[in-house]
Amino acid sequence: SIFFVFLMSNFSFVFSDPEDYQPPIWKSYLYQLQQEAPRPKRVTCPQEMETRPKYYGREFHGIISREYADELLGGVEGAYLIRESQRQPGTYTLALRFGHQSLNYRLFYDGKHFVGEKRFESVHDLVTDALITLYIETRAAEYIAKMTTNPIYEHLGYTSLLKDKTVHRLSRARTEQRRVTFQRDEKITSPVVRKTALKDAPEKQCSYEKIHNFKVHTFRGPHWCEYCANFMWGLIAQGVRCSDCGLNVHKQCSKLVPSDCQPDLRRIKKVFSCDLTTLVKAHNTTRPMVVDMCIREIEFRGMKSEGLYRVSGFSEHIEDARLTFDRDGDKADISASVFADINIIAGVLKLYLRDLPIPIITFDLYSKFIQSAKIPDSESRLEAIHEALLQLPPAHYETLRYLMAHLKRVTMFEKDNLMNAENLGIVFGPTLMQPPELNALTTLNDMRQQKLVVQLMIENEDVLF
Repeated sequence: SIFFVFLMSNFSFVFSDPEDYQPPIWKSYLYQLQQEAPRPKRVTCPQEMETRPKYYGREFHGIISREYADELLGGVEGAYLIRESQRQPGTYTLALRFGHQSLNYRLFYDGKHFVGEKRFESVHDLVTDALITLYIETRAAEYIAKMTTNPIYEHLGYTSLLKDKTVHRLSRARTEQRRVTFQRDEKITSPVVRKTALKDAPEKQCSYEKIHNFKVHTFRGPHWCEYCANFMWGLIAQGVRCSDCGLNVHKQCSKLVPSDCQPDLRRIKKVFSCDLTTLVKAHNTTRPMVVDMCIREIEFRGMKSEGLYRVSGFSEHIEDARLTFDRDGDKADISASVFADINIIAGVLKLYLRDLPIPIITFDLYSKFIQSAKIPDSESRLEAIHEALLQLPPAHYETLRYLMAHLKRVTMFEKDNLMNAENLGIVFGPTLMQPPELNALTTLNDMRQQKLVVQLMIENEDVLF
């Protein structure tokens, strides 16, 4: 076995052949293959070509046949040139020598050079990446197909090796997944009867799952996949990175990574318009701090305010409050000394809920709630809403539960604020429920059901949650 030490980011890692691999040692096999890959060798044209596009260099040979291009490459591994097509003038072909044969690729330029998905600043970089990819995928096709079968991810977890965090994927990968659920008893059929049983049930414990937000990424310098421990080969776009937690993996490995993203606060740029689960996991809270802080402020000084949630605050002041949350997070000052009008706080809470990329009642469950509201029998209708609630993502469920408990308390001051459950349903229906496809006619037709769903959740909050 060949062993060597590679120093990266203040960590010394020992690499070995794949057969000798023992977690958590990075696997060096694909790195070694990249080092062995043929290097680009530009075949230059001896004369200046007047028809040469400005974005090509001396590797451009004008209109020549495929056979002549093959001769010019001279059987040298890694040799390349660009020719203009004889059949389609104005189109260009990259001729490349690899694996004892000449390969021809249609070459494009739109500000960057490309033959496939990847885009390159120069033809030389494109060829370098192509030779690495061809060499590795030819020499290690069987190895690549099997490289996800013994991942280090479930044994170790990237957080414990590369990040200074307390949450380890070792325990998370092996613990049973938990959801926010009702304490159920098959003998209890009526929501009204269940109400008593729920009161005696212990408080629900929940663990919020979050899928990774992977995006194609170009890594500078050698990088290893934090799922399978294999080298991420190529010159650019070697893999994907989670934009929320920073996990780096191969594109094919990303499909196997568990839904256990632990967002890094340094990567979360704002509070508003941020995915709800991402925000609560990043701040390690049960609910978004905007919801908790606004409700706390409203219940402290605004429960008797006439038209609470129906009367709008000044939009400029609501925008100021939003910017305060985006800038200061849970340190935001929304007290009466800064925002005297309680309608501003109510407005910023509604704005936060309205701007969620995935609404509190998620797109995929929207139709279930709408259909539930159409059931004529009141008890069956509550049962259907109850079943739909159980399918919400845990962070969405908990936020909705907390909000409905608050709105129930708002209705207790109806004599002063003139806001009953129906009025609040009119206000919050379109805010909490948005159809998957923005269709004005659908929204108009569903308004009655949206209002009724929220109204029923407020009126039966102690039964449904």
